[in-house]
Amino acid sequence: MIFEDLPTTPTSEELIDKAFSRAARAGKAKGGLEAQQSMLQTAANIISDNLENVVTAWPDFEYEDDVHPFYYELADAIVDVDKLRQSLSEVMWASRKAREIHEEYQPRLRKTDVDTARKHRKQAFARLADIVEQIDDDLLYINKSRNDLRDLPDIDPEEPTIVVAGYPNVGKSSFVNGVTSARGETASYPFTTKGIGVGHFERDHIRYQIVDTPGLLDRPPAERNEIESQAVSAIEHLADCMLVMIDPSGECGYPLSSQLELRDSIAGQFEEIPVLTIANKADRRDVWDGDLLEEMDADYTMSVETGENVETVLDAAIEAVDYEPELPFEG
Repeated sequence: MIFEDLPTTPTSEELIDKAFSRAARAGKAKGGLEAQQSMLQTAANIISDNLENVVTAWPDFEYEDDVHPFYYELADAIVDVDKLRQSLSEVMWASRKAREIHEEYQPRLRKTDVDTARKHRKQAFARLADIVEQIDDDLLYINKSRNDLRDLPDIDPEEPTIVVAGYPNVGKSSFVNGVTSARGETASYPFTTKGIGVGHFERDHIRYQIVDTPGLLDRPPAERNEIESQAVSAIEHLADCMLVMIDPSGECGYPLSSQLELRDSIAGQFEEIPVLTIANKADRRDVWDGDLLEEMDADYTMSVETGENVETVLDAAIEAVDYEPELPFEG
């Protein structure tokens, strides 16, 4: 995942201490004017290189090749991407300024006496420290963003993806776990109260990704906060097919009318994505009202409990995804 290997960002105090302590050691190894020159070069290089490394460790949010729209919107839901980009820009500015200070003062240390050279070197150190202190808030925000983003679950936005939605207790997790080759992985997003369920299965040598999103697509849009709403928008870049599961028996604890309203709101938001309505718990038909099938307008009925029509539903989802792998160019 693009954010998991981001290094820790140093604070301004840590970076200044590192630069000046290394510079002191470099000065002790030499004498006279050469010691002052070595100290300045060491301090400036450490500051400039470390700040540049902070920036280059991050992907470029301007290019989809670096950050897929799915992850861009997720990142922007958790941190302020514009503010993060501005902080990275300020840090790169400071890196360049450190180089400029070195280039400005180094000639002054060559043809003068040791005492004057020492004064110039101390002036340069003070300016280097001032530059780093100016970006202290930026360094703190970059590190906070890194900590907030690095634990996002590993979801591959390039894989054909089926997203399962619906109220709690309608059978979503059981379906995801049942159709994947291994029990679905669960990982926590910073904006959900429960873990995201992610599973994989293969069909005709194609690997499919199936995602359950509790805390996001299991309640009406009006009940979502701003961050959750933006996270749902990010899923629009991920989903190739949406399965909305409903429980006509009402045993899930939510009336059918509320479940259908949620289904309609999801279908309205994901207009460009195939949305299939799946009536689960077909093994409980004995408690269904006879008019429910027409009212639900369900595409399929199934029972995760007994396995009835589960493969049929999965086949329908695969057909709706309509994924064709890119073949290597032959020419």
